[in-house]
Amino acid sequence: MTHEDAPTDAIAASVPAAPPPASVDDLGVTILDTMTGGMTNVTAGYLLTAERPCLIECGPARSIGAVIEGLRRLGMDPDDLAHLVVTHIHLDHAGGAGELASAFPNATIVVSEVGARHLHDPSRLNASARTVYGRLHDTVYGDCAAIDSQRIMAVADHDRLDLGGGRELEFLYTPGHAKHHIGVLDHATGAIFSGDSVGVKLPGMAHIRPATPPADFHLEAALASLEVYRACDPSRIYLAHYGAVDPPLAALAEAELRLRLWAETAEAAWHQSSELDHVAETLRVRFADDLTSADADDDPDAQRRVELLSGYSSNAAGLIRYFTRRDDGTLTDVG
Repeated sequence: MTHEDAPTDAIAASVPAAPPPASVDDLGVTILDTMTGGMTNVTAGYLLTAERPCLIECGPARSIGAVIEGLRRLGMDPDDLAHLVVTHIHLDHAGGAGELASAFPNATIVVSEVGARHLHDPSRLNASARTVYGRLHDTVYGDCAAIDSQRIMAVADHDRLDLGGGRELEFLYTPGHAKHHIGVLDHATGAIFSGDSVGVKLPGMAHIRPATPPADFHLEAALASLEVYRACDPSRIYLAHYGAVDPPLAALAEAELRLRLWAETAEAAWHQSSELDHVAETLRVRFADDLTSADADDDPDAQRRVELLSGYSSNAAGLIRYFTRRDDGTLTDVG
């Protein structure tokens, strides 16, 4: 994700030495805070207990030490972790994959076949991230380290991963937020780990907010991905940012409604003026109630989390690029 709105001086650049305690929910999913940006409740990692344990999402390289320490506190020795699944290669999800692979040498890194080459050779990924993130690249994200290709499992739509003991994951190709995005269906529980493809709902946010960043946000693909999840009739949906949303079908309906509202609002503003600032300010005014004032007052990080992950300028930039490419005929079909 991009975050042109993010106040670079306000976002913490250091990660606490000790991560917060991990929590286990009623589906047996261990929620591990990655401490992205030095803040809690920004990006979640999800540890699935099985004969071959699996972590879904690891957060950026800059805070990967907190994730490694958190896994060790949960009793994971270096040889124990079997798999790391990243829903897509944006650095707030996969940036720490290389360092985590070094810390857990038996772990296979699972990623969409569309993005796998960028984890083996992350030079273009890191260069692009430096351009997009600016100063925050060094203070919040950091470079993704290269991963040996033999450690990478590139997956396509409906590929499966056996974790042993009757626990199996199915990967669902869910583009829209990014063309290299996959969702994860845990057949043992019926839960879906949706990365950014359902949206963002952080502490202090009243609604699920869409994540529509450049460079390859695609509205029709994003809506189709929500339909893919709906067809699974999931028992629960876990957002990377942040945590479970219930009931799942209602969450998917809200995600679709809010995505359509954001897109319609942005397009109307874009027809008035194609300037990014105009579209972003229109979104800011229209969706000012996304962050509840009570939570913002009680939690000093509430606004900073939102600005870091799904700011108005970021979403506006992705929507403008989508509208422009759609109208000039250069939009790529990613469905």
